[in-house]
Amino acid sequence: MQSIKLHSHTGADGMLKLEVPMGLANTDFEIVLIVQPVTKAESSPEDLGWPTGFFEQTYGILADDPIEQVAQLEYEEREEIL
Repeated sequence: MQSIKLHSHTGADGMLKLEVPMGLANTDFEIVLIVQPVTKAESSPEDLGWPTGFFEQTYGILADDPIEQVAQLEYEEREEIL
């Protein structure tokens, strides 16, 4: 048994179309499908791969040492390549 997780989107007609490459031709499969809409509330930083408490621990860490952007230098003018 193989578990495959897909993220897909319905079209304007409300139909969800799935194409799953299995790599086996002329083979019967039993398929179990669980459909659950994705909501924005489920996208926590931990769900996206960030360590727990990362933003709370690092927010404002450079407040005493702000990053300054210095003025850019002029670009040298080169001869045109023919």
